[in-house]
Amino acid sequence: MTDTGTTLLQQYEPGDFYDEMFSEQGQARPHYQTLATLLSRFSGEEIEKRARLAKLAFLNRGITFAVYGSDEGTEKIFPFDLIPRIIPNSEWQVIEKGLKQRLTALNLFLKDLYNDQKILKDKVVPRHLIESASHFRPQFCGMKVPKDAYVQICGTDLIRDRNGEYVVLEDNLRVPSGVSYVLENRRIMKQVFPVVFANYPVLPVMDYPLRLLQTLRHVSPVPDPTVVVLTPGVYNSAYFEHAFLALQMGVELVEGRDLLVENDRVYAKTVAGLRPVHVIYRRLDDDFLDPEVFRTDSYLGVPGLMRAYRAGNVVLSNTVGTGVADDKVIYKFVPEIIRYYLGEDIILKNVDTYMAEDEKEGRYILENMESLVVKEADNSGGYGMLIGPKATRAEIAEFRERVQANPRNYLAQPVVNFSRHPTYSEDSHSFYGCHVDLRPYILNNGDDIWVLPGGLTRVALKKGSLVVNSSQGGGSKDTWVLSD
Repeated sequence: MTDTGTTLLQQYEPGDFYDEMFSEQGQARPHYQTLATLLSRFSGEEIEKRARLAKLAFLNRGITFAVYGSDEGTEKIFPFDLIPRIIPNSEWQVIEKGLKQRLTALNLFLKDLYNDQKILKDKVVPRHLIESASHFRPQFCGMKVPKDAYVQICGTDLIRDRNGEYVVLEDNLRVPSGVSYVLENRRIMKQVFPVVFANYPVLPVMDYPLRLLQTLRHVSPVPDPTVVVLTPGVYNSAYFEHAFLALQMGVELVEGRDLLVENDRVYAKTVAGLRPVHVIYRRLDDDFLDPEVFRTDSYLGVPGLMRAYRAGNVVLSNTVGTGVADDKVIYKFVPEIIRYYLGEDIILKNVDTYMAEDEKEGRYILENMESLVVKEADNSGGYGMLIGPKATRAEIAEFRERVQANPRNYLAQPVVNFSRHPTYSEDSHSFYGCHVDLRPYILNNGDDIWVLPGGLTRVALKKGSLVVNSSQGGGSKDTWVLSD
């Protein structure tokens, strides 16, 4: 291979999308000009070598994820692209402000839902949508939450539309995953492309585990708490992250069988005896937390955990019942939720959304399904979704039947041709455009909200794909937010 970085970039085709790196005239955007200059100095062989080194580093560090139902094995190396995504500080200021506004309002929404329900009485959000939401937990209404922090950890998915405007695709308020890849991407980027990294004033991300630990300790019922990370176990798709965060925070990684409840208090079983536990960063959904209250067939949780939780002797992060606020149908009402609680217009807009339950909008969905993205209200990871323009007639017909059978559980959005970014292909030894989204991580300790600078840029590595989820063939990039 004799191509240089200059040749490879000249061959790159942005396509009919907003391109993160290049303008419509084919010029590198101001904050990418230094990167383009540096890449032009590398030969094609050198770029390929660094891509291989990055893959080897991920393999050696055991950075994996699990794909359920795959015939190729359970564990996969998380795909990484070495061309970083760069966000100017001026853009980030808007994103950060919008994310804080959104989480502030959603946290107030959850507090209201589990107490006075004023927003339902004022008919801003229809009551039946809340009461029929699969993640609404009415049995916990009236329960006190430390510092009123219902959501301590949030991951909100953003995309950029054809005009380059950031819009929110969905909120993740239960157990958002992926932050470990943010930290590992940064570590490996410094190793394989140090000369590129050294030429940019990039805001740090490696203090996230410390920030997370401080957030968890801040909502504790006791001054010097014991914090643990509760994992479903090694077969969970995000087990690497559970172990990684526990190690980085210096706390124990436990499974349900490692904990027990006595006198409405939670204890960890250790070789030295029982040790009190005060804060649980839980990485499993409500349904599996306590077989005495939720699924009786769950072996992942802790019998009696909800008794200790109700008594205020243990804090769960995130709080039980937060999933009602990231129901994809409730997403449609977030602009009204922000106006109701904050008296403000939304900073980061939603994607246009149609509810199948609404008579007029439901008819529109059924008649135009081949041109829409149809989603299940309570699914995640790219599952339970139909991308109309890429679906077969049989798939559309099947989805139409599902929507008609249970309209409450479906919504639809127009296909957003969201932004693309140059990505290096080891197969073709070239740069090609892949669609990207962005998942920033937001921490809320009840007194302050902090946003990790950047977050996880996920990449739809399959050519032409709009699905960025790792379970559906996606990968990631290091995301650089520049200092002011």
